[in-house]
Amino acid sequence: MDFSFTEEHEMVRKMVREFAEREIAPTIKEHDRNQTFDETLLPKMAEQGLLGICIPVKYGGAGMDYISLGIACEELERVDTSARVILSVHVALNSLALLQWGTEEQKQKYLVPQALGERIATFGLTEPNAGSDVASIQTTARRDGDSYILNGEKMWISLADVADNFLIFAYTDKSKRHRGMSAFIVEREFPGVETGTIHGKMGVRAGNTGYISLQDVRVPAENLLGQEGEGFKIAMSALDNGRYTVAWGAVGLIRACLEASVRYANERYTFGVPIGQHQLVQQMIAKMAQRLDAGQLLCLKAGWMKNQGLRNTRETSMAKWYCCDAAFESASDAVQIHGAYGYSDEYDVERYLRNSKGAVIYEGSREIHTILQAQYALGYRQDKPLRCELPAYDQEEWEAEE
Repeated sequence: MDFSFTEEHEMVRKMVREFAEREIAPTIKEHDRNQTFDETLLPKMAEQGLLGICIPVKYGGAGMDYISLGIACEELERVDTSARVILSVHVALNSLALLQWGTEEQKQKYLVPQALGERIATFGLTEPNAGSDVASIQTTARRDGDSYILNGEKMWISLADVADNFLIFAYTDKSKRHRGMSAFIVEREFPGVETGTIHGKMGVRAGNTGYISLQDVRVPAENLLGQEGEGFKIAMSALDNGRYTVAWGAVGLIRACLEASVRYANERYTFGVPIGQHQLVQQMIAKMAQRLDAGQLLCLKAGWMKNQGLRNTRETSMAKWYCCDAAFESASDAVQIHGAYGYSDEYDVERYLRNSKGAVIYEGSREIHTILQAQYALGYRQDKPLRCELPAYDQEEWEAEE
């Protein structure tokens, strides 16, 4: 088994790291303090090909593989979580769902401009009273001639106020519970769509998070993604992609914590020596290095399976669960190593700790992933093939012009 990165992977890492340090790092503290989203990032990310990084060239993307998507998420979150969130919702949750489940007409109309960054996309599943319990969503979609009428409200939606396209999940037949859920491509311009921003978040303050209100929104029938009743399957398959990017981002956060802690431990002196020479500080740094290696290996396994076109729900869940817990623990240790300075936003580790907590909750809470992994281990849960699987990566096919 080859654990090395290809030349293309190393190119992606170098490009994204330079981009993040040039375009995000200089202003991130200001945006975090002011709780403002830097919308200038979106066209800049599009110019770099990041908004379609793992979408085939024939659909406007860069034609790279899923490992490249992961590396990009790692390098973005190494600087700040809010930048990685853009790839998670725009690429992983929305665009890859269109690639997997969309008709050719839907791909041409929506996936191509999204991959080019001409339209920004997000994912509308969570509601005020439905998070981990997805089947409890209240949004409805009623067929009316050649359209559906959508009503409901989505909450905690990343990019809610900046997205142009929304992937919305609603019940077309509530009596069937999750088997009566369907997915719809909704445009911001459709009458009845309203959004707003949520303020006062603990972390990811430089990211845009909000709500989507749907009041008698008429959606063309051709904007139904997949078939009626496939919404739950589409949502779960999309979450596999989203969790994959969150896991890679957590690896980037662990790396940032390790780099900051090593730097500070070699500069800060107590009792006449650098604090890095104290064994309990070494213990915390050693654990960060351990978490970094273990987390990256879990992500690489899931990415390899995605590249092969293999179902990876269990592996991605394990990576997300472990990496996000490990990032939170690493950020806490990083603050501890920095002492009183770590409690101030003068140092980045304070922001890392606040940001890291969110990922332990979103994209499947720690508790949900614990239950999932227990059910797999006990034999209670088995993954069945989907009608539409995420396409395996084929370099020649994905990089070929149409």
